[in-house]
Amino acid sequence: MFFYTDNVWFLVFISVLAVSLVSVVAFLFLPLAKKRLKNIVLYLVAFSAGALFGDAFIHLLPELFEKMPSKTQLSLFVLAGILLFFVLEKFIRWRHCHIDVSENHLPPLAALNLVGDGAHNFLDGAIIAASYLVSAPLGVATSLAVLFHEIPQEIGDAGVLLHSGLSFRRALFFNFLSALSAVLGALLTLLVGEKMADFSLAITAVAAGGFIYIAGSDLIPELQHNVEPKQSFKQFFALLLGISVMLALRILD
Repeated sequence: MFFYTDNVWFLVFISVLAVSLVSVVAFLFLPLAKKRLKNIVLYLVAFSAGALFGDAFIHLLPELFEKMPSKTQLSLFVLAGILLFFVLEKFIRWRHCHIDVSENHLPPLAALNLVGDGAHNFLDGAIIAASYLVSAPLGVATSLAVLFHEIPQEIGDAGVLLHSGLSFRRALFFNFLSALSAVLGALLTLLVGEKMADFSLAITAVAAGGFIYIAGSDLIPELQHNVEPKQSFKQFFALLLGISVMLALRILD
């Protein structure tokens, strides 16, 4: 049995801060050899896909089926989550930045990456806060799923920022600044969600759809590029491990 404090704000703050700090930790992976880093990231991608699937199907949806009176409404919110993350992904890919590269401005590639990452982190903060408002165990499981997903994503973001021409220090600073948008998402959700219980359930249902979309549309396809049997088996094991972690959390509750 986990120990939980009754202070939801404290739990949310600690969880969001931990997720935000991943943007700093990600830079520690970059000195690794390119081939070795690629293999590590793929295993992390597989693990995070399993964690997202596990959180959605083992934690979020069962909790929502129990607490939301309308199952049709629940399905619509889950579908809304899938569509929201589809649109967000399209926005990130369509957006063009026309900022000239200088000492005072970010290169276009870096600015584009930070805008997309900031929006994504804002949603992560909102999802974590909404999950804690539904229940503390759900908040812990969702926070871990988000954290596991952020590790490979932030490694990629760090690489993009350095590749765009930013110095190590500036890339680290701007990436962490973007990660802190999760705090704003969490704060707004707490302010609204504590007054409107249905709001927390709706955001959590949207999160379930978003997790299913990210795992199935973004992460799993990345693993399909490598069909070498040994690597495929390791990736599948990492996928199962991610699901197992979420299952273990459910059993311990």
